[in-house]
Amino acid sequence: MQNCAKYEKQYFMPKGVTMDWMFKDAVEKPPIWCSVDLRDGNQALVTPMSLEEKLSFFKLLCKLGFKEIEIGFPAASETEYEFCRTIIEQDLIPDDVTIQVLTQSREHIIAKTFEALRGAKHAIVHLYNSTSVAQREQVFRRSKEEIVEIAELGARLCKEYREKTEGHFTFEYSPESFTGTEPEFAAEICNKVLDIWQPTPEDKVIINLPVTVSHSMPHVYGAQVEYMCKNLKGRENLIISLHPHNDRGCAVADSEIGLLAGGDRIEGTLFGNGERTGNVDIITLALNLYSQGIDPGLDFSDLPAITEVYERVTGMKVYDRQPYSGKLVFAAFSGSHQDAIAKGMKFRETKGGGVWNVPYLPIDPCDVGRVYEADVIRINSQSGKGGIGYILETNYHHVLPPKMREAFGYHVKSISDHEHRELMPAEVYDIFVRDFVNKDHALSVEKATYVETDTGVLAIARLRVRGDAVEVTASGNGRLDAINNAIRKVLGTEYVLEHYAQHALEEKSTSQAAAYVGIRLGGKSYWGAGIDSDIIESSVRALVSAVNGLLADQK
Repeated sequence: MQNCAKYEKQYFMPKGVTMDWMFKDAVEKPPIWCSVDLRDGNQALVTPMSLEEKLSFFKLLCKLGFKEIEIGFPAASETEYEFCRTIIEQDLIPDDVTIQVLTQSREHIIAKTFEALRGAKHAIVHLYNSTSVAQREQVFRRSKEEIVEIAELGARLCKEYREKTEGHFTFEYSPESFTGTEPEFAAEICNKVLDIWQPTPEDKVIINLPVTVSHSMPHVYGAQVEYMCKNLKGRENLIISLHPHNDRGCAVADSEIGLLAGGDRIEGTLFGNGERTGNVDIITLALNLYSQGIDPGLDFSDLPAITEVYERVTGMKVYDRQPYSGKLVFAAFSGSHQDAIAKGMKFRETKGGGVWNVPYLPIDPCDVGRVYEADVIRINSQSGKGGIGYILETNYHHVLPPKMREAFGYHVKSISDHEHRELMPAEVYDIFVRDFVNKDHALSVEKATYVETDTGVLAIARLRVRGDAVEVTASGNGRLDAINNAIRKVLGTEYVLEHYAQHALEEKSTSQAAAYVGIRLGGKSYWGAGIDSDIIESSVRALVSAVNGLLADQK
């Protein structure tokens, strides 16, 4: 990176701005949303969408709640023109949805654009021409005056064609490459266009301020937006629209700061698709508002389904870490994260809901169609006891004692580490059943009778130890203690029964009991679980499972 000297600042910090909006702590209401997926996003695809794919995507955008949808550049290709005609002629545009089309400031293109809009009830005609220093000097080689003339010509032609075309049309103007344009000149050329269009409160004009190429830090764009809001004629008759691209990875920040600075409207795409690094991701912006308790007015309650349509019709893939949308954005592999999420969810359950404030989860995954069991706690070699215990408790109703949860967690992590892969919840449960539940390989209790005595309980049992049947009696202060003493007598092993817990277990339609036992010998603990319809039997099975773990270790 030795050539930084050849780069210079390509943006303009306007004068006369106060930047008071920097002291606001949040955007207070949702902007007007305009999807440009079918134009800007489609334009950026290696293989642009077919007519059928565009129709599928258009229907999705309407379903999500977009009221303004830029459908294309009708004069650019036959597919674009045909798509516009199809949705008009087949009456596919909902009454509350306004389509938007793009046009350059050239008469034959403007004529083709209005021809494509014949029969539309209402539409936005979006006129643009480039205004930046780089575009003026290198591409068009025109003076400022000549660039203004291009904009004025387009504005007059749009007005003429609107007057002779049936339908309701709103005008939009973009000084393309706005962020590389001197603020004074950007305001001048927009005001020249406004002089021709003469907006009113009933016939507002959209002035779009695109971050065609991102050159600056977000606060500079905010200052540029503020400057335009203060220096455009008849601000009350205007809708200030923002169209940030993501060259510096700042499209979301540009949008949010631009809204704070006075913007009213956002043009963007689902998942941020668009030229180069793409446009601003409307899903991220909308759910940022949602996470602050503001209804964005768009329905993203089933992000997996939206992702499926998007990937199918565009051929693009949604990155696994894409904010809110990616497959892994709510996933916690880290043990400490899993533990905090599990405890947060338990706290929320205990407190009865309320405002969402679960550690590591900015919004409730269920609100965007994600599933806790499959999406939040993910198990691999980096996972911890909290997450693994959460999987067993949430999915399979097993509430392991803390020490057993820790031991089982290490056991599962070891398997994941050895196999170098993630383990699914069902696999975690299978490991639990296989290695801890109702184990009777070396030792089993074939029959046990319990007799109450003055001093406690007498167990009369028939055990099978490594294939040999053994009759034994032993007493204890309860049934589990008595059978435990019987087992220790037969094995001649002085292990200590340290932990015991049990609870009702709801498994499908059958109510069963689950018990957990921990024993210790020589500083090492062994755990077992038992499941049975009888609580005493499940306790004995748990003890036997733990002892079988000990015997396997000794062998």
